[in-house]
Amino acid sequence: MKLLGKNHIIICIITFVILFLMNFIGNDQPDKLYRALLTAFAGVIGLSIGLLILNKGKNDKTPPHNFD
Repeated sequence: MKLLGKNHIIICIITFVILFLMNFIGNDQPDKLYRALLTAFAGVIGLSIGLLILNKGKNDKTPPHNFD
């Protein structure tokens, strides 16, 4: 999956909505909107970093020597 491609943006939106709703609905604190937004943004950023690391070595033709 290409970073910032169509599929990546769709998955990020779905992840944001799920994390936001889970934190907004299940929270009784007075600052639940702030916490839900912060958690959802952190989840999307973490997903993007993970996909960046995953795609970095996807087309690597020279694997490291003595890997095990």
